[in-house]
Amino acid sequence: MIGLIDTEGDACAEWTFPAELDAVRAARHAVRDTLHAWRLPPSVGDMAVLLVSELVTNALRYTSGPIGVRLAVRPVEPGPGDPGGPDGVQGTAVTERAALLVEVSDPLPDPPTERPAGPDDEGGRGLQLLAVSARRWGTRRGKTGKTVWFELPLPG
Repeated sequence: MIGLIDTEGDACAEWTFPAELDAVRAARHAVRDTLHAWRLPPSVGDMAVLLVSELVTNALRYTSGPIGVRLAVRPVEPGPGDPGGPDGVQGTAVTERAALLVEVSDPLPDPPTERPAGPDDEGGRGLQLLAVSARRWGTRRGKTGKTVWFELPLPG
């Protein structure tokens, strides 16, 4: 299921995938095709697809419920210490910097746990990859599970 929404110039897409083996492939294709249609740089698209693949794989590993994926392109609001931010720093606001926000949701309320991976292990590096690749990332609890989210900076 997909929904494309345009809210004041910001693009948004959402999907729900059943917790089945082909969900990872389907999520990768949906994200890649959407980001291509939005004309985002290939480097951003490739990283988003890789990280979505990791997060959907983790969701499949630990839950049997539906997996949600959401994309949104929006300006980044200035934060504390940024000119124009909430702490009143003077200067030019940084709102022209945009970001791709990606969210992956599942019905399990427990946050993901990083586990050590040995040099020969095939898994265990997804959260490490997320931490070094995304500008910001985190988790939040919802009414029926959790969402793991990350931001990738967009040029401009």
